[in-house]
Amino acid sequence: MPHHDQSTAIDDVVHLLAEHGFDGMAQAIQTLLNEAMKLERAAALGAAPYERTEERRGYANGFKPKTLSTRLGKLQLAVPQTRGVEFYPSALERGERSERALKLALAEMYVQGVSTRKVAEITRELCGSEVSSAQVSRAAELLDEELTAWRNRPLGAMPYVILDARYEKVRHGGSVVDCAVLLAIGVTPEGQRSVLGVSVSLSEAEVHWRAFLQSLIERGLHGVQFIVSDDHAGLKQARKACFPGVPWQRCQFHLVQNALSHVPKIALRGEVAGDLRAVWNAPDRHEAERQLGLVVSKYQATAPGLTTWLEANVPEGLTVFALPPAHRRRLRTTNAIERLNQEIKRRTRVATLFPHEASLLRLVSAILQETSEDWETGKVYLSMETY
Repeated sequence: MPHHDQSTAIDDVVHLLAEHGFDGMAQAIQTLLNEAMKLERAAALGAAPYERTEERRGYANGFKPKTLSTRLGKLQLAVPQTRGVEFYPSALERGERSERALKLALAEMYVQGVSTRKVAEITRELCGSEVSSAQVSRAAELLDEELTAWRNRPLGAMPYVILDARYEKVRHGGSVVDCAVLLAIGVTPEGQRSVLGVSVSLSEAEVHWRAFLQSLIERGLHGVQFIVSDDHAGLKQARKACFPGVPWQRCQFHLVQNALSHVPKIALRGEVAGDLRAVWNAPDRHEAERQLGLVVSKYQATAPGLTTWLEANVPEGLTVFALPPAHRRRLRTTNAIERLNQEIKRRTRVATLFPHEASLLRLVSAILQETSEDWETGKVYLSMETY
């Protein structure tokens, strides 16, 4: 596409946002998507519109209207068509994957009769009509094939691994239970983040964590030199069994939260949190241990229970000092995966309650696949030159 047309499209978006604020976001996204699809078609054809070139592989063949329902509203898209070469906009494909999974989760609840009237209304709005169990089953089968292939894709060397879990409500055996979503992300030798895998189970018991971690190893995960996670008994035992001898960093954020539950007076919590930050921000482990000693001495008389807990647990949060200084801030907590959990929550709260584990796994997998694809082609997360 000529540079002038790109500039015009960007000007249109800026104008929409300036004039309508966030109310104009849907129109802005619509404009950007339409222009991005034109650019991608030109790349697929090997030529811009009306351009004569020996590299041309096909021809533009107009546009096909498409209405895309999103959380911003309905987007009226003009999907570029081609002749002589197969083409479908990848950006549109990626953006639709988790939307399809969300629609399916809602549709399944509606078809199985476990939804509320509101869910039925949302399903009709998103899907455009009433849905049958056969339609839901076929759509789920097609999407599951793609997501299963992604979950089972081969892995490689991953120096840094971060593990965490979150819970979602699922119908199981005639009742509503909290279902654990086990997550693993990694940092590649090139410094890119990648979602390694996801599993859904009825608890965070060791047997489930061990099966999940073993599945990552069977897919080729190797070269793990540092693991970050919270202190969950099931995860700790599974980690030791699957990655014996690999240094472990206990999430400093969760350590502070745990420590505050041992503070005898609410008024002291802010001060204790500040003292622990001084430990985390020390320039090296020797200074961190010195700072910890000062904190223990400070509260020995007023909060002996707290000091006993600090001495036993805080050293597990100091493993990160063995890493290059440039890597410590990224790997001293599970914040990288916590932000991912927030994105999952933003989508799953629409469904509220899943009809079964497979429905939950489908939606979470779709979100994670899109996120991982963005990470792997985006900015470098960590510079590994000092690794």
